Amino acid sequence: MDRYITVPLSDEDARSLHSGDYVYVTGTIYTARDAAHKRMQEALDRGEALPLELKNNVIYYMGPSPAREGRPIGSAGPTTASRMDKYAPALLDLGLKGMIGKGKRSQAVKDAIIRNGAVYFAAVGGAGALLSKSILSSEVIAYDDLGTEAIRKLEVKNFPVIVVIDAEGNNLYETATAAYCKE
Repeated sequence: MDRYITVPLSDEDARSLHSGDYVYVTGTIYTARDAAHKRMQEALDRGEALPLELKNNVIYYMGPSPAREGRPIGSAGPTTASRMDKYAPALLDLGLKGMIGKGKRSQAVKDAIIRNGAVYFAAVGGAGALLSKSILSSEVIAYDDLGTEAIRKLEVKNFPVIVVIDAEGNNLYETATAAYCKE
């Protein structure tokens, strides 16, 4: 089913999405990869505030290439989500409502998704140039010294993703594999 959603993601919208839905995201999302997640965890461990509000927001696991002239960003493909698995449950518990990446997630992340009524989306790996066309603006908001791994605020329009794990814990990677094996 094709769905069009606006982010930040409301609880109702997150819970209405189902594993396998094709979703077009419009609004504000944030980027963060391994190094940024590590810094956010260190900040939390010290009792400090994070550089972005997590409640109902979506983090895209992406490090862009440099922008070409006239474009807000270069290639913007997803990175492997499992590298953020040790950090994701704590961020979900703090209100993060969605994550965009590629690949499987751990059971701890799946449990946190269910517990918080969140969602894990996949973006198509290898399609970074195409995905960048849905990004209207890009602004570094934290950890500038990390270069491409800095936290960025992106404005997106109809950014294409697929729901992999929905708020009920249904996992497209598992159901699609099971359906394929039956044939």
